[in-house]
Amino acid sequence: MAPLLEIKGLKTHFATDDGMLRAVDGVDITLHKGETLCVVGESGCGKTVTAMSVLKLIPMPPGRIVEGQIKFEGRDLVPLSSHELDDIRAKDIGFIFQEPMTSLNPVLTVGEQVAESLRRHEGLSNKDALARTVEMFKLVQIPNAEARVHDYPHQFSGGMRQRVMIAMALACKPKLVIADEPTTALDVTIQAQILDLLQDMKERFGMAVMLITHAMGVVAETAQRVVVMYAGKVVEEADVDSLFESPRHPYTQGLIRSIPRIDLDAAHKTRLEAIGGSVPILINPAPGCRFAPRCRYAFGLCAEQEPALREVAPGHRMACHLGETQGATA
Repeated sequence: MAPLLEIKGLKTHFATDDGMLRAVDGVDITLHKGETLCVVGESGCGKTVTAMSVLKLIPMPPGRIVEGQIKFEGRDLVPLSSHELDDIRAKDIGFIFQEPMTSLNPVLTVGEQVAESLRRHEGLSNKDALARTVEMFKLVQIPNAEARVHDYPHQFSGGMRQRVMIAMALACKPKLVIADEPTTALDVTIQAQILDLLQDMKERFGMAVMLITHAMGVVAETAQRVVVMYAGKVVEEADVDSLFESPRHPYTQGLIRSIPRIDLDAAHKTRLEAIGGSVPILINPAPGCRFAPRCRYAFGLCAEQEPALREVAPGHRMACHLGETQGATA
């Protein structure tokens, strides 16, 4: 089956006063119809820039896609102008932004903001677009939807604003939804509700989901396949079961060791293990593996040669100089 979305060799750089920042530096990602793919990593690893590059939502300038392809249903989106992409945004690819508190226009009602895309892409009248918006609000479980479509963003809680964002992204029933850390600003209870809602909407509309997150717990709950990013590059890719049962890259192992485990912690009360150091600044990055300064298994070659992303098991790829049996288990 041909992939729904295929990103090949994507490089998105930003011009700064200190030089060119390589936020995304050669990323390959494939997403199939109906699949949930999680892109995971620490803040600053390039997850959001990768996601926003798909629809050219990055500020241009200073940002620029300098190399690579982004194929959606076989069509390369990189050469398209912003005007041409407007026919794809919301209709074929929906986007749920990271911060619901600031992603909605404060001077327009929430109903008008959802209805706008329905009028543009579906050709609905004002009345029909508002009626469809009420239906969407009911689907995303906003109480008293008929009245609340006339409210403004400041009249909604954070969790309800995120539901509005989901309704907006799904209003035209897109084939792909990109959700950029949709639960980051919400408390734990609301996070679970939003994730359940996304899963329900995915099954209802038969869409694919690319979920950007830094929370491994969210990955375990929602993903079918996982891409782990570090410093603008993909360092590991596998199906979710393989990744948690047999993480190969030291960075992935560190992320998994940082997750609280009820089955072990209650008995042993062990301290969670953190990954020392921080994500490097991606202006003139040093040669070799970018994780090497933080890696407990680093050796001479790691500082000299960048590891290639290679298959270490069927469907399981890793970019590391360690052999398949070297290194610790998570």
